[in-house]
This record gives sequence, structure tokens and C-alpha cells, in this order.
Amino acid sequence: MASARSSICRRGGAKREQKEQDTEVEEEIGNMSDPESSRTNHEDTEEQTDWMEVKQQKHELNEVDEEHCKIKTLRKKAKRLHTCTQCGKSFRQKENLKRHMRVHTGEKPYTCPQCGKSFTDASGLRYHLHIHSGEKPFSCDQCGKKFISSSALKSHLKVHSDEKPYVCSCCGMGFSQLGRYKQHQKTHNEVREHMCFECDKTFTRAEHLKQHQKMHTGEKPYNCLNCDKSFSRAEHLKVHQRVHSGEKSYHCTQCGKSFKHASGLKNHLHFHSEKKPFSCDQCGKTYISASHLKRHQTVHSDERPHLCSFCGKSFSSLDSYKKHQKIHTGVKDHVCCDCGKGFSTTSHLKRHQRIHTGEKPYKCSYCDKSCTDSGNLKIHERVHTGEKLHHCTQCGKSYTRSANLVSHIKKHCSVSE
Repeated sequence: MASARSSICRRGGAKREQKEQDTEVEEEIGNMSDPESSRTNHEDTEEQTDWMEVKQQKHELNEVDEEHCKIKTLRKKAKRLHTCTQCGKSFRQKENLKRHMRVHTGEKPYTCPQCGKSFTDASGLRYHLHIHSGEKPFSCDQCGKKFISSSALKSHLKVHSDEKPYVCSCCGMGFSQLGRYKQHQKTHNEVREHMCFECDKTFTRAEHLKQHQKMHTGEKPYNCLNCDKSFSRAEHLKVHQRVHSGEKSYHCTQCGKSFKHASGLKNHLHFHSEKKPFSCDQCGKTYISASHLKRHQTVHSDERPHLCSFCGKSFSSLDSYKKHQKIHTGVKDHVCCDCGKGFSTTSHLKRHQRIHTGEKPYKCSYCDKSCTDSGNLKIHERVHTGEKLHHCTQCGKSYTRSANLVSHIKKHCSVSE
């Protein structure tokens, strides 16, 4: 009985499945016969396909982003690969770390073949060699001034610009360059962070310390090509070379006189204004420059530290001692470009050159006569004033010129004989 019921149920289930399948086939046939329904289903399929493609693209983009992030992370790690063990500074390239380490070790493997100066890297040596060669390949297109490096030219170009974005908060002074602004700030703050280990003197700038240290080492790497003279600074060599070239770039607008450097013109202008702002506190004598006053003040001091090894004569100033030495050595390093005659001092050369130029800048205040030097003018003006400074100790007779006194004394000597 039970098996019969089971058999009837199986037959009933099979009939239902067959009926469902027939219904699905009929629906499909109906859909095929209905074009609108078929188009709708096709559009749905296309939308599904487009959505799947967008999804796939998003997935691919995400993978690219992840890969990019991985690369960035690797680069950051690479940056930290080369780290200085002394100060912790990191570098991308091993070569940069190697160069940086020389700051700590003091190693300077690049040496100048001309003066022996050493540098930590090749670029420093290349820059330095331009000083010896005089080569200045970078020129300003606005004023024609030349420079030994592109960075120096770039810094100079700001001079032509009115823009001064760096303003001092203490005095309101404006600067076109950040470096100059920072250096100026130190004048207010009195920051002197660069110290000389020889004498403990301090400086606001590293280059000022370097220049100072040459006093201790005696280093004079800048040699004159025209004579044997050498200098500790390039600008001093440049000024010296004007002695040989005769170049005078600084001109007086009042009398047309020319000078080798700005300080000479500045001192000369005091002659026109008759201004002598520097006075001696011991005798009241006035001078046109601080250097002239300083040189004069040694007269009041008994100290004469500079002793001549040839004759034993002593001098209060080094400059006077050096000039005196040339009398013994016969050195005449100041040469006239017109006739080749040599002189031991610059002033003697200047006075001589007026023979060629015909220049007589010293004019008598009493008549129209002019003189080539101030000494001759003083002697001439005594003709007008009647001043006689040179006295004979034997007969009391006076003369305006020392040469006349010498001739007079010889007469006394001949009479006594």
C-alpha cells in the first residue's frame, strides 16, 4: 500500500517538473516572438557588461595605486639607506654621503697645483682656479660686469632689480639677497660665531676668519705676474696690478684727477672740501683720513719696534720700515709704463709720471704758479710769506730751502779751513 502511494507521488512530481519546463519554453518562444521584450533584455545585458568593465578598470587602477605607493615607500627607504654616523644626516646617493663625511674628517683631496690650497670637492677647486687664470666666463648683460661662476652672476643680477624683499626689523634697511640680510642682522645682534683658534679673535663671517688666519700662516697665494710680490687676498692683488697697468678707474668730478681705487678718490675729495675730520688728541693736528691720523700718532710714541737689520735704524710704523729697507736692497718695484724707470715707492712713481703727463695739481694760493708735488708748492709759497725755516747755527742766517742752507754751511767750512 505504502509502495503504491510512493509510486503515485513520484509520477505526480515528474508531471509538475515537465509542466514547469513547458511553461519556460513557451515564455522563451513568446519573448522571441516579442521584439520589444527581446531588446529590453539585450540592453540589460549590455549595461551589466559595461558595469563589469568599469568594475574591472577600478580594480586595475587600485592595483596601480598600490604599486605606486610601494615604489614611493621604497624610495623613502632608499633615502635613508645612506646616513651619516656622525650627525645623522641622510643622503640618496652614497657619493653624496662620502663627500659630506669630509666635513667631519677634514679631508681635502683636491689640491690647487699653483698655490697648494686644498678643497673638499672638485667643484670648489674648479671655482678657485678661475682666480689664478683671471677667467670670468659669466657676464652681466646689463652692466657688463664679469663673474667666475653662474651663482655669483645670479646673485649680482639682483643689484639691478629694485626688489628688496628682505627688510631689517631693527633699522628698516632692505636687501635683495638673503645672505646679505643675514650678515647685516649680525651687526645688530653682535653675533661673532667664527673664532680664530690662534688668537681667539671672532668674526661675523667665515670668509673674514679665513682672511684673518692668513696673517698667522703667512699664506700669500695670489702672485703678481709682473713682479715677485704676492698677496693674501685676490682684491689686494687686483689693486696692486694697477701699479703696472696704470689703470685708474675712479675719477674726481671736480678736477678730473684719477685714482686706482675708491679710497684714494675719497681721501682726495677732502682736499677740495678742505675738510680734515680726523684730529690728533695730543697735538691737535688734523688729517683727511683715519689711516693718516694713525700713522701720525706713532710720532708721539717712543716705541719703535721695526728695526733695520742693515743699519740699526728703527721705525714706529711698518710701512716706513719697508720703504727704508728698499734703500739697502735697491728694490725698485714701481715701474713707469712710459719710460721703464723704477722707483722704490708709489709716491715717487706718481711724482715722476707727472713729467710725462704735464700734470701740476698743486696751485699756489698767491700767484698762478702750479707745482707737480705738495713739497715744491710749500717751498714756493715761502717766497710770498717770507718764511725761512732753515737756520744756520753758526751765524744765524735763515733760508727758505734746506738746499740753500747746506750750500751756506759749506762756505763756513771752507772759510774755517
